[in-house]
Amino acid sequence: MVRPKAKRSRGFTLLEILVVLVILGLLASLVGPQVFKQLGSSKTKTAALQIQELSAALDLYRLEVGSYPTSSQGLEALIEKPSGVNSWNGPYLKKSVVRKDPWGNDYQYRFPGEHGEFDLYSLGSDNQEGGDGEAQDVVSWE
Repeated sequence: MVRPKAKRSRGFTLLEILVVLVILGLLASLVGPQVFKQLGSSKTKTAALQIQELSAALDLYRLEVGSYPTSSQGLEALIEKPSGVNSWNGPYLKKSVVRKDPWGNDYQYRFPGEHGEFDLYSLGSDNQEGGDGEAQDVVSWE
């Protein structure tokens, strides 16, 4: 009786596995920096959109109250009625909370502004004036 040959399962050799790992490493080194670059710019874009939203709420506040909140009242005047204000009809933000910027810092607000009727800005990832890339300031007046 002739016995059929047992099928021999063949796996990958160590050399084949090492070649695949080297290729994956090269791809990660090329793609990784581009992904982190996009992540940083998306935080800057998010801050710009949030500043636009806050600016619109400040404009609505001014239409109803007659002036923008003072620097001492700050952005909190958009969600809680400041003392001495009669025609406040808020809250002026949907979530009734003033969000922090994408880096976890408070937005800076100044009225009267130096660059417009009011100045609203984020100091970026470093939370200091100036900077480049993700550390750049995001402002309402440009």
